[in-house]
Amino acid sequence: MNRQISSDDDRWRAVQQRQSSADGSFYYAVSTTGVYCRPSCAARMPRRENVRYFVETAAAERAGFRACKRCRPDAAAPAERQAALVARACRAIEQAQEAPSLAQLAQAAGLSRFHFHRLFKRITGLAPKAYAAALRAQRVRQKLPDSGSVTAAMYDAGFSSNACFYAQSTAALGMMPSAYRRGGTGVAIRFAIAECSLGSILVAATDRGVCAITLGDEPEALLRDLQDRFPRAQLMGGDAAFEAIVATVVGFVEAPASGLDLPLDLQGTSFQLRVWQALRSIPAGETVTYGEIARRLGMPQASRAVGAAIAANPVAVAVPCHRVIRSDGGLSGYRWGVARKRVLLALEGRHA
Repeated sequence: MNRQISSDDDRWRAVQQRQSSADGSFYYAVSTTGVYCRPSCAARMPRRENVRYFVETAAAERAGFRACKRCRPDAAAPAERQAALVARACRAIEQAQEAPSLAQLAQAAGLSRFHFHRLFKRITGLAPKAYAAALRAQRVRQKLPDSGSVTAAMYDAGFSSNACFYAQSTAALGMMPSAYRRGGTGVAIRFAIAECSLGSILVAATDRGVCAITLGDEPEALLRDLQDRFPRAQLMGGDAAFEAIVATVVGFVEAPASGLDLPLDLQGTSFQLRVWQALRSIPAGETVTYGEIARRLGMPQASRAVGAAIAANPVAVAVPCHRVIRSDGGLSGYRWGVARKRVLLALEGRHA
C-alpha cells in the first residue's frame, strides 16, 4: 500500500501514477473540463494547475463538477464490487452444509471459474477450496474438545468420510485428532529463548513448523506464556538444528534484508488464518492500515475484527503484524509493545 496520503503533493503523485490504492481516499476535479475522477482514472492526464481535490463526491458536485463517465466516481469502485462478490461467496461457503463447488460459486458471482478463482485468491489470500478447508478446520477445533468422539466431531464439522477427514486433520490441527481432543497431550514442542535488540525472544515449534515467536523483557514470562498456551504438551529444549532456526529468526529481526522463510504451524479460526495470510503478503518496509486489510478480505466494515485477529497473532515477525498501522499513520497497539513495533518498522524502513 502507498504511504499515508496527507498533502497535495502526495495526491498529485497518486493521480500521475493512477494509483488504485488511493481510490476512495480523495477525488480530483479538472477545472477546464468540469469533471471529477478517481485517482486511478485512465483519462487524459490534466495539467496540475487545473486540478482540485475533494474528500467526498458530494463536495465536488456542490462545487459544480460532474462525475466522470469513464471511472464513475459516484458509483461503487470496481475493487469494492469485487470485494462484495467475494464476501458473498465466503458467506455461502460458511453457511453451506457441504462446501459449494468452484463452478457453483463462480456461477453465483456471474464470472468464469478461472476469473472467480483468481479474484477470490487475490482478495482473501486463499483459494476457495482452501478457505472451505480452513473453515472446516475451525469447526473441528471447536467440536473436538467437547464431542463424544472424534467421529461425531468429524461429521459435525462437515466431513463426509473418515478418509477425507484423516487426510486433512493433521494439517488442520497440527497434531492427530485424538491428541488434540486430549488438549495436546503427548505433542512434543521444542523451544529456545535468545536475546536480540528487542529484548528476549522465544521461538517454539512442533514437528510441523514454528508455532510461537514471542518477545518480552523477562525470559521467565515468555516461558510461562508458552506453558499456558500448551498446558498438556511436552515442552523440550531445542537441539542444534532448532538453535539454527532460532538464529534465523534473530537474524531476521536484526537485518530484515535476510528474509524469513520458515514453515509455520498456525492454529486459529478461518478468519484469523485469512488475516494472518494477508499480513504475510505485506512487503518489508511498507505499512497498511487495519481498514485496508479488511478491504482486501472483502469485509470493509470489519476493521475491528481484523484488529482482534492481529492481536491474536502467535508468531511475531514471521506474521508481520507490526506492519499494520492506524488510518492516521499512528502506530496503534502491538502485542509485544509499541516501542518494539517502532524499532521493527525503523529497521525495515532503512532496508527499504
